[in-house]
Amino acid sequence: MKITIFNGSPKGKFSATNIMVEEFLADVKNNFKSFENIFLTEKNINTCKGCFSCWVKTPGKCIIKDDMEELLNKYISSDYVVFASPLYVDNVTGIMKKFFDRLIPLINPHIEEDFKGESIHRKRYEKYPKIIVISNCGFSEQSHFQVVSLMYKRISRNMHSKLIAEIYRGEGPLLVMDNETLHPYIDNYKRLLRKAGTELFEGNKISDKTMCELEKPIISHEVYKSIINQNWESRLLLKRREISD
Repeated sequence: MKITIFNGSPKGKFSATNIMVEEFLADVKNNFKSFENIFLTEKNINTCKGCFSCWVKTPGKCIIKDDMEELLNKYISSDYVVFASPLYVDNVTGIMKKFFDRLIPLINPHIEEDFKGESIHRKRYEKYPKIIVISNCGFSEQSHFQVVSLMYKRISRNMHSKLIAEIYRGEGPLLVMDNETLHPYIDNYKRLLRKAGTELFEGNKISDKTMCELEKPIISHEVYKSIINQNWESRLLLKRREISD
């Protein structure tokens, strides 16, 4: 069983996004024959040209010479893929979007109808990986993930895959803060992530109870906003002092 994580955070290994990924898979990673955490910022991924060469000239193969050839092979050979990206302007990061655009060699250009009568491109491969989504944002409320949630559902459909889990976390910056007062709250959330990962890969589903707990704020919205605003004020003050000096 093979799982591949495609992490679109510009901060890579040191991101709140990666903390979520590592905790979610901490107790089950040894169950996989192949486990790989790929940071897209470390890869050379060019923008799709929209030339459709991968559909006509070189079917199934992009003509752009960069790291996507390797990443496409890793993607289609996986049993599970994790799309991990922080929320940027109500969507995924730019590098993650470029990655998504470059997945089109994996499908066939011919159009057919799905079971609902809606148009969809045909499969190029018999098997596509199941999809897991992990994301966080700097706002408090879970409502900020409405856009990406719909997008991932559409991507999963269009890529002939099954979306088996969506893990969204408001108050994401808390995960990278070194604050002793916050440690018990962060540790509790990390335990929930590990529990969710175990439930998914051992029971094929994250329980409703665990999902409900995951959706709860780490700390109250009011306290969170106060911490974040104080943090920004401190950083701005420090920068002013640097400039004045």
